Amino acid sequence: MKFKKYLMFLLIAVVAIVITACGSNSEGNDSGNANAENEGESEELEGNVVIDGSGTVYPLMSRLAEEYMVNEQPNVSVEVSRAGTSAGFEKFLVEDGTDFNDASRKIKDEEQAKADELGMEVKELKVALDGLTIVTHPDNDWATELTEDQIKGIFLGEYTNWSDINPEWPDEKIQTYGPNENHGTYEFFYENIMEEQDLVSDINLQQDYSTLVTLVSEDKNAIGFFGFGYYDSNKDKIQAVNVDFGDGPVEPSLDTIAEDGDYAGFTRPVFTYLNVDHAKEKPEVLDYALFIMNNINEFAGETGFAPIPDAEAEELISELEGLKQ
Repeated sequence: MKFKKYLMFLLIAVVAIVITACGSNSEGNDSGNANAENEGESEELEGNVVIDGSGTVYPLMSRLAEEYMVNEQPNVSVEVSRAGTSAGFEKFLVEDGTDFNDASRKIKDEEQAKADELGMEVKELKVALDGLTIVTHPDNDWATELTEDQIKGIFLGEYTNWSDINPEWPDEKIQTYGPNENHGTYEFFYENIMEEQDLVSDINLQQDYSTLVTLVSEDKNAIGFFGFGYYDSNKDKIQAVNVDFGDGPVEPSLDTIAEDGDYAGFTRPVFTYLNVDHAKEKPEVLDYALFIMNNINEFAGETGFAPIPDAEAEELISELEGLKQ
């Protein structure tokens, strides 16, 4: 009898040890899973990110901001405005200025000097490639292809009527349109394409790109210029001119827009400039900068931009990671 009681005691002890061991392992696994889950989750942030600048870059940055606020950091408000590249730099290069300035051109020497004077560290982030696009009214069935020199001649006022370019074309006055001096697109066109020659005196320059689209769409003798994205999203209202750079006419498209591609003559990089001091002080600003560069090529084509090389994006991501405290 005593022996049976002893066996029963041993059996109970063994079962207790097994249960304890299993419970310990289970807790360890649960703890490990919880830690793994926490490591996979991004830190929840809150605050505000303020962006201004280029109207050309605006659709891309606005789309990224929407994605970020909805799917990444719902407690961070990203405010995107479009004063124009130059006007945006004026808001960026001041004490307590904006966090980012979108730009359809590089920062100028005098703007960088202003940043230096303020003791502000500015970082250039190349975000996409844009093709400056020459647009006309959809009923214009004559000037569907133009050489680069003919385009320059039109905007210099060397041609008054369409028939001055080709006598078979309408004897109607050409009306030119474009963005005003607040925009980097105007500066790119004036400096890089027109080689800083004065544009025709009666050119109609506008602050708002949607206004330009409307004006060209309502004027059969109109010809204007702006970024590819605004043409691409308004193909039902305007048409693009194929440009001959010397080897035959090239249609602007996401396939031809590239710094070494067929449309290279009218291709330009576009940027956003980061206030590095703000990025170091406010985690949400640096997080958004990293979000931009990690996702920029996914959303570029959606808003009418060609992507930058992956290697360039990865290099900028690495540099931004280096800003983490």
